[in-house]
Amino acid sequence: GSSVAMSYLLSRTLTTKQDVDEIIRDTEDRIVVLRFGKASDPVCMQLDDILSKAEREVSRMAIIATIEASLMPIYVKYFDITLIPATLFFFNQQHMKADYGTPDNTKWIGAFAIKQDFIDLVEVIYRGALRGKFIVQSPIEPSRVPKYQLIYKDI
Repeated sequence: GSSVAMSYLLSRTLTTKQDVDEIIRDTEDRIVVLRFGKASDPVCMQLDDILSKAEREVSRMAIIATIEASLMPIYVKYFDITLIPATLFFFNQQHMKADYGTPDNTKWIGAFAIKQDFIDLVEVIYRGALRGKFIVQSPIEPSRVPKYQLIYKDI
């Protein structure tokens, strides 16, 4: 349907808990980027558009998968996802964090303003991970980090 017009560009959509478990467990030496959201949500469409455009450029460092948050209540609860879209990063089964200058360093909330911000972030997380760092400083200009208050809670 038209509601997934943006998401179809991304090659991986995970629909079961097992899918999520496997991609986190079985991906070696690349960042796993998990986008939890709602394909029909305008902010999510914006994010998916950026992720799909960046997918090839980051393919040596990362694999990207999208998850319909409503299908994955167990992980929504586990990762404390109260705002969508939320993008989480993993490396060799380790949850990677980044200081975005927001209260939450466990996930990116909202869309990226520009494709390059996402690419830069993946690169910084990847380089950090290779050096054994599980938290990195986000390279994204603070003015382009979405402010929580502007994003409504709706999962």
